[in-house]
Amino acid sequence: MIEGFNLLRNIGQFDSVAPGASVGLTPLSLIYAENGRGKTTIAAILRSLSLDDPSLVMERQRLSAQHPPHIVVRNGGQAITFQNGAWSQALPEIAIFDDAFVAANVCSGIDLVTSHKQNLHELILGAQGVTLNMQLQMLVAKIDTHNKSLREKGDAIPATARGPFNVADFCELEADSNIDSKIEDAQRRLAAARAADAIRQRSGFAQLSLPDFDIEAINDVLGRMLDDLQLDAANQVRAHLGSLAGNGEAWVSEGMAHTAAVSHVTGNDTCPFCAQDLAGSSLIAHYQAYFSDAYKDLKATIRKTGIGVRDTHGGDVPAAFERSIRTAVETHEFWKDFAELPEISVDTAAISRDWKAAREAVLQTLRDKAASPLEALVLSPDTVSAIQTYRRRIREITALSDQLVDCNEAIDIVKEQSAADEISALQNDLAKLTARKARFEPSVVDLCAEYLSEKSAKSATEGQRDTARAALDNYRQQIFPTYEVAINDFLSRFNASFRLGKLKSVNSRAGSSASYCVVINQQDVNVTASSGPSFRNTLSAGDRNTLALAFFFASLDQDPNLAQKIVVIDDPMTSLDEHRTLRTRQEMRNLYSKVKQMIVLSHSKPFLCALWEDASTNDRSAYRLSRAASGSEIVDWDVRNDSITEHDKRYELIAGYVQSGGANVERKVAEALRPALEAFMRVAYPSEFPPGQLLGPFLGRCDQSPGAILSTNDTNELRALKDYANRFHHDANPAWETETINETELTDFAERTVRFISRR
Repeated sequence: MIEGFNLLRNIGQFDSVAPGASVGLTPLSLIYAENGRGKTTIAAILRSLSLDDPSLVMERQRLSAQHPPHIVVRNGGQAITFQNGAWSQALPEIAIFDDAFVAANVCSGIDLVTSHKQNLHELILGAQGVTLNMQLQMLVAKIDTHNKSLREKGDAIPATARGPFNVADFCELEADSNIDSKIEDAQRRLAAARAADAIRQRSGFAQLSLPDFDIEAINDVLGRMLDDLQLDAANQVRAHLGSLAGNGEAWVSEGMAHTAAVSHVTGNDTCPFCAQDLAGSSLIAHYQAYFSDAYKDLKATIRKTGIGVRDTHGGDVPAAFERSIRTAVETHEFWKDFAELPEISVDTAAISRDWKAAREAVLQTLRDKAASPLEALVLSPDTVSAIQTYRRRIREITALSDQLVDCNEAIDIVKEQSAADEISALQNDLAKLTARKARFEPSVVDLCAEYLSEKSAKSATEGQRDTARAALDNYRQQIFPTYEVAINDFLSRFNASFRLGKLKSVNSRAGSSASYCVVINQQDVNVTASSGPSFRNTLSAGDRNTLALAFFFASLDQDPNLAQKIVVIDDPMTSLDEHRTLRTRQEMRNLYSKVKQMIVLSHSKPFLCALWEDASTNDRSAYRLSRAASGSEIVDWDVRNDSITEHDKRYELIAGYVQSGGANVERKVAEALRPALEAFMRVAYPSEFPPGQLLGPFLGRCDQSPGAILSTNDTNELRALKDYANRFHHDANPAWETETINETELTDFAERTVRFISRR
């Protein structure tokens, strides 16, 4: 851990500053300074120490200084010295986020160039990946030398001899003892070519269609009734049959046949079981109508109509329609380069939904009719509306089908015109045969031998390159997807309105680089485009700084030695809005718990004060770079005094909300309640509520000594306010960021907080 600076001499704003033990850096060290006081110089010193790059210090030699910079840094109880243009040792565990990091890995101003993507590539790969990449680039450079020699040897082979072949294919040609006779055959075939082209064999567009619903016919079936069997009579029969055993209807139906036979013998309606006269039974007449052929025909008609609708609109019919659309799209893909065609834009999922809605509505109505055959029904307005919606789909498909079928005439013309293509193919075959003969002319044989020898040497080097690339690619396949997920995770945490997409490693002659796009509103933006949307015109300054932070945090997140890192962050909130500043502070707090030490430099007091309040009392220290007679010096910073202003702002926010409300500030107000109470208690009860104290332990002391600090009523009220406010803080509620806010409840607790603070 860096414990401090014993000496800063002749560098930047520091003439001869020797703070010694008075500046004791802790696991979390905050350094405040106005612009131009030396923050960037401190970051440059630490970057130089991390990279063991003396130039970063030497280029900041103090103006008019007679001697070179001299620096002494305390680390782990030892003194690391920069003197005579060199460090006594390096500290590679230091990771720094500052303007230099942004300029090296993300962009220079608004420009993103190749060097940025190359540096980002190394940042992602880490030390192991960089070594693998250097090995690969050495072999790539060697292959470039082979390629140059191959071009020279290839240019020596006459182009007139090669014909349609490139140099490599020409030299690989094999001798043919029958070449002369084959050339003669090709010449004869060229004169009598009768070949069919693939275009002439391809079919045009087929008709597209969707089946319709016959509303009139369906309504006709739904409205059918029987004159001699009314609904109430049928209901009586079904009620009686329901009181019988499970096969009661079949039993009565069979009994009616026996009744008719007995009645024919006796001359009157007689029960076949007990021989009683049935003339007085009201159910017998209903039975006769219920089991009549007309009633059976009605039920059969209803069932047949339902089956017809199901078979016409269900089963494999929707799938067949989707296949016809896919076939049309494939046909369109083939012919689009040969004829002018209308675009095919069919939302089959929407059609399927509308189709299903209409089909199910009709079938449900038919089911209802089947359940009560004698009840007159009609398709409901909702069902008719569903059918009309589906019919609009029918009209769309019909219109598209007509347009596509009309294109078949143009396709036929294309087929006729394509007949000449076969002639050119035969001409090409003849040229290849002629070149094969020229390949083995004595003047060409030696030139090809030299070319093939160089090609063989190149192949051996390519084998070595492929082995090196496979090792690097295996490493990339592990690190790049993980890194992209990590970057987007941090962008999400920073509440960025964009994401990183298609992050991958790209090899080129200039070296390996990281290629990516920015995804905005689900649209990929080419960050290096020379015109249109690009990095320079789609990302604001805050977006670019947020992206840089995501790169930095993601690289640390993937570092296996994160726990040993000393993280230095210089003004991370530059160009960030208030919400992103909050998110940045939260992520820094999370990172601080994972690293050995974090040093934060900033010109923003509120930002540093908030970090101070979040940190453990034993782990934090704060200093400021103050103006001195001859430059800058490092002195203690009273953070507590500057934090009062933040309390005033929070109180004003809460009081303003109580007085006049406000849109889109509810969550800020809810999050401000507890810090406002804590800041007030710190001022109102300094001995009982020292800096770093929380409300919970304070309330515990109040409970132990009732009335000694707060009255019982005040203690209870403060606890109620604390319990509500804790819902909007990470240390009390893991889901604090998404906690639901009730406006009436928030107003009540805001008013009570203001009263609690104001009446004391």
